[in-house]
Amino acid sequence: MARGLALLAMALYHFTWDLDNFGYVERGLATTGGWKIFARCIASSFLVLVGIGLVLAHSRGIRWRPFLLRLGQVAAGALAITVVTYFATPESYVFFGILHHIALASLLGLAALRLPWFATALLAALVVALPFAVSTTWTEPAALAWIGFAAKIPVTNDFVPVFPWFGAVLAGMALAQLGLRTGAFDRLRAANPGFARARPLAFLGRHSLVFYLLHQPLLFGLVMLATHFVPPDRAVILESDCKRSLYFGEESPARCAPFAACTVSELDAVGLLDLAFAGNASPEEDEKIQSVVQMCQTRP
Repeated sequence: MARGLALLAMALYHFTWDLDNFGYVERGLATTGGWKIFARCIASSFLVLVGIGLVLAHSRGIRWRPFLLRLGQVAAGALAITVVTYFATPESYVFFGILHHIALASLLGLAALRLPWFATALLAALVVALPFAVSTTWTEPAALAWIGFAAKIPVTNDFVPVFPWFGAVLAGMALAQLGLRTGAFDRLRAANPGFARARPLAFLGRHSLVFYLLHQPLLFGLVMLATHFVPPDRAVILESDCKRSLYFGEESPARCAPFAACTVSELDAVGLLDLAFAGNASPEEDEKIQSVVQMCQTRP
C-alpha cells in the first residue's frame, strides 16, 4: 500500500514536470521550492521501501532466485530508460536515476542484512553525511558521477547517486530490522483486514516497475497532445519569469507585460518561438532570438 501511494505521488510530480516542460506553468516550478522537496521526499520513500523489502524478503537467508529475477527486471528497466532518454534528450539523458540506484542498492544492501539495526542506522547516517564533507572534481565525469562526490551536479533529468541516497535504503533496512525485532510487522499483518479498501494501492505496489516505466511516457504524450489543442500562453510564462527575476529592476512590474507580449509576438512572426522556449536553438537561431529580445527591451 505504501509503495502504491508513493507511485501516485510520483505520477503527480511527473505530471507537474510535464506541465513545466511544455510551458503550462511557471518555468522551473517543478525543479525548485516545494516541488523540488516533494520530489526528493518521493525518491526517499521509494528507497526506504526498497530497504524494508530487502530485509523482509531475505532476513532469514537470501532467496537467490527471486532476488536475481527482480534485480534483472529493475536493471533492464534502468537500461531502457538510459537508451530512450539518450535519444530523446541527449543533453540531459538519465545515466544513473532511481532505477539504476535501486539495482545497485539491492546488491550493496545484502552486506547489511546481518547487521543489528542500530549498526545499519549508523551506517545510513554516515552515507547521508559523507557527501556534505567530501567533494571532488575527479568524480564529475558521468562514468564516476554516480558515486555522489562530484563537486558539480551533472546535467541529467534524474540523478540519484550512491552517496547520499543509499542512506535511505539503509534507513529502510534499519527500520525493518527493528520492526522484526519488536514484532511491529506482526501487528501490521493483524491489522491488514482493516485496509481492504486500499487493495487497489496494494495492487499498484505489486506492479510498481510496470507503472514506473509506463506512466511518464503516457503523461508526457498527453500533455504534448494538449499543446496542439490548447497551447500554453507563452507571454504569461515569460512575464512571470521576467517579474520573478526582476529583469527590469524596480520597473519590472510595469515593463514585463509589454516586453513579454512583444517578444512572443515577434518570435512567433519569424518562426522562432518554439525553439526559444525549448532551449535547443542553433547558434545562428539563438543570435536572431537575442536580437528580438533586445529590440523588445527598448520598446516603451
